[in-house]
Amino acid sequence: MSLHRPESLEDALALLERGATVLAGGTDVFPALRDAPARGDMVDVTGIPGLRGIARIGDGWQIGAATTWTDIVRAELPPLFDGLKGAAREVGSVQIQNAGTVAGNLCNASPAADGLPPLLALGAEVVLHGPVGRRVLPLAEFVTGVRRTALEPAEIVVALHVPDGPGRGVFLKLGARRYLVISIAMVAVVVEAEAGRIRRAALAVGACSAVARRLPGLEAALTGAAAAEVAAIVAATDLPELAPIDDVRASAGYRLDAARTLLSRAILTAMEVPHVA
Repeated sequence: MSLHRPESLEDALALLERGATVLAGGTDVFPALRDAPARGDMVDVTGIPGLRGIARIGDGWQIGAATTWTDIVRAELPPLFDGLKGAAREVGSVQIQNAGTVAGNLCNASPAADGLPPLLALGAEVVLHGPVGRRVLPLAEFVTGVRRTALEPAEIVVALHVPDGPGRGVFLKLGARRYLVISIAMVAVVVEAEAGRIRRAALAVGACSAVARRLPGLEAALTGAAAAEVAAIVAATDLPELAPIDDVRASAGYRLDAARTLLSRAILTAMEVPHVA
């Protein structure tokens, strides 16, 4: 096994075409080896200029693929991103947040990946580069199943694009303990409220289906709702997008009940007095 650290995207893609594996923070790659040696070469992409950082570009925001969760926490961002910041504080320990990258969390494609729900609620798109050039996919189309993505051979995630807009984000997570835990259920919301009523709501739930899901039916049902109506609407609306399972952490029924409770709490939190960053 050889470790390569290219200084350009072109050099990294050339190595990937020869069968090398992408390495960024390594917080998912190395534990998956289970003390076994790596198979084949690895390409550390963290030294490639432009792959790390957050910038306002055009009508939205660009988050570089190698941006760490600590970078997210420390960035000066509008209330729209409060949910993503909340998720960033929940990704493992501080040491993991210092090394783990946003794109790595998505490419690992765990049903309980903390980064997926808030980025789905933000309407994020995934920017990819590969042998055929650049392409852009909605995040909902990028993660296709448990540990599966739409990445083509020798293709790499280079950035995420998040459209700008009003609203405040909130992220809530339920686990068996407060920190360093795999979720039983997690939710992310972005809510734009006006005159005490919901003008727009974007809602996503993780750890309750093979991949995190947006909830368009509930989003539509909440449009125009006042705070006092939120809990009843969340309780009464079907959530066909979710398919929770029974496992050692919780039953399917408990997961669904927890998701509804977290959704109500997150929506009401986002509807409070406008947050000042």
